[in-house]
Amino acid sequence: MYRVFEALDELVAIVEEARGIPPTRNCIIPRGEALELLDDVREALPGELDDAQDVLDHRDKIVSDARNSAESTVSGANEEAERTVTTAREEADRLLAEAKAHADRMVAEARAHAEHLVATAQAEAERVVAEGNAEYEAVTGRARSESDRMMAAGQAAYDRSVAEGKAEQERLVDQTEVVRAAHAESARLIDSAQSESDRLRTECDSYVDTQLAEFEETLHSTLRTVGRGRQQLRSGAGIPDYAADFRH
Repeated sequence: MYRVFEALDELVAIVEEARGIPPTRNCIIPRGEALELLDDVREALPGELDDAQDVLDHRDKIVSDARNSAESTVSGANEEAERTVTTAREEADRLLAEAKAHADRMVAEARAHAEHLVATAQAEAERVVAEGNAEYEAVTGRARSESDRMMAAGQAAYDRSVAEGKAEQERLVDQTEVVRAAHAESARLIDSAQSESDRLRTECDSYVDTQLAEFEETLHSTLRTVGRGRQQLRSGAGIPDYAADFRH
């Protein structure tokens, strides 16, 4: 196929380069080269094109045969489909009838079993209710007896607690005077401690003030001595004796 396109391209080039015949649009082309290129095209074309041409030539017959074959196939398929549908319908009816019969049988068996279970459950419920009533009466009797016993014990405990409370109240009343005396002694001791604390604070402040006054006096004396020493140094009198003592 590549040679086909190549020969066509060469043929187009020859036509485009051919010399024209004025005033017409005709031209002069080399016949030999053009024929050779056409032969190359004919030889390069595959044989399937001839077969395709034959098919095109006989297409009406082929289409008619295909249509007839298709109609025959469709007709046969329709008949087969009708037979298949009929068979399937009959089989479905048969299966439906069997399923309905089986379902009816199962429903009947289930109903009978359910009735048996209901009767059994009812009898068991009645038995359990009877036993429950008996147990309830027994438990109620025991609970009532236990309640009476606990109430009696509670009343006794209450009376005992009331008696003990009254005795404790009387004992606490007797101790009131002792508590009052203890409070008075505690207040006296607190006042005494406060007075002693104030006295000690006053003495401490006085001592500190005295010590500070003495230290202040010492500082003033030292400053006066230092001032005199500086004056003597400035006047050229030499180092005073007390300064020499400080140096040593």
